[in-house]
Amino acid sequence: MKTELYFDNAATTRTAAEAAEAILDMLTIHYGNPSSLHYKGLEAQTRMDKARRQVSGLLGCQPERLTFTSGATEANNLVIFGAAAARKRQGSQIITTAFEHSSVLEPCRQLEKEGFEIIWIKPDPNGRIHAEDIIEAVTEKTVLISCMMVNNELGTILPIEEIVKGVRRKKKDVFVHTDAVQALGKLPFRLSRLDVDAVSISAHKIHGPKGIGALYLREGSRILPRTFGGEQEKRLRPGTENSAYIVGFGAACELMQKNSGVYMEQIRQCNLRLRELLAENSGVVFHSPEDALPSVLNISIPGIRSEIMLHFLEQKGICVSSGSACSKGAKSHALAALGLSDLEIDSALRISFSHENTLEQVEILSNAVEEGQRTLLSQRRKGKL
Repeated sequence: MKTELYFDNAATTRTAAEAAEAILDMLTIHYGNPSSLHYKGLEAQTRMDKARRQVSGLLGCQPERLTFTSGATEANNLVIFGAAAARKRQGSQIITTAFEHSSVLEPCRQLEKEGFEIIWIKPDPNGRIHAEDIIEAVTEKTVLISCMMVNNELGTILPIEEIVKGVRRKKKDVFVHTDAVQALGKLPFRLSRLDVDAVSISAHKIHGPKGIGALYLREGSRILPRTFGGEQEKRLRPGTENSAYIVGFGAACELMQKNSGVYMEQIRQCNLRLRELLAENSGVVFHSPEDALPSVLNISIPGIRSEIMLHFLEQKGICVSSGSACSKGAKSHALAALGLSDLEIDSALRISFSHENTLEQVEILSNAVEEGQRTLLSQRRKGKL
């Protein structure tokens, strides 16, 4: 059997056994509709309430402030369209960054077509967003700011606390949203200190199931719903809840809350060791800032297209990516926002870790990258690529 070395955890993580068991239990034993009034419905509702507490415990908010969604993409769409619609009489300007996830970029582009002015804040050449650039962009017309907590392709940590403090001083009533998908359970933060109105999170980045996420909405922060037809989730996201996956999400959050420190230390060691090994190779270019969250490391090997190196590594049972999984292989807008050359963008690899990765696996990956570089460049010189 081929060895499997998985380094694409920013795209998705392996579902933890505890989460999978909780899901199976909900699908086969406690399968009632949580809105039903009989005892099977109560069983499901009770377990879903516990999961809501588990998720809110990891995020650091009151359980009633959470709305479950099908994932962060839906949460991002719900909050961006919903916040803009609720405030369209107050102003028409939205501020975001140029390297947000596509589930933020695309809603903003759609709102731009509908008459909103979108201000795109670019990262500097080192992949960092500066708080003053966002704060300076705020005007009387600004109604919404959406910027991610951690960039999904570079691992850049955005200065959310500094951004929000500066924005609130300049215009107190601006609605501030952050996509915390890559930060949840990996980057310590307290919502009470962030002073944001909304936060999007997802289960499958922390060893929970795909297809479930949540939106935190601060008390008093108003958005308009996008769908209608039921009383569930405070009518913000009506329809029968995915109770099985909600419970799986809760189990994953409980695991992460108990073990986050240990998990992140393992991730940090793997990232550091891989950086050390790859730094010995003069042909490797690093794109992730040195102070990036260690779960993501973005590099380029100029002269070798990403997909060719991906397939070389795949033959050795090694999984990495060329960027966001949602892009389906399209050129990275995040790297383009840094002003990188097409050569560097076309040769970029995103290596992303979980606590399940080991230092031994990192050594194997580094050796495989070096072998791939040597082999593929040789083939290119001979005209075989």
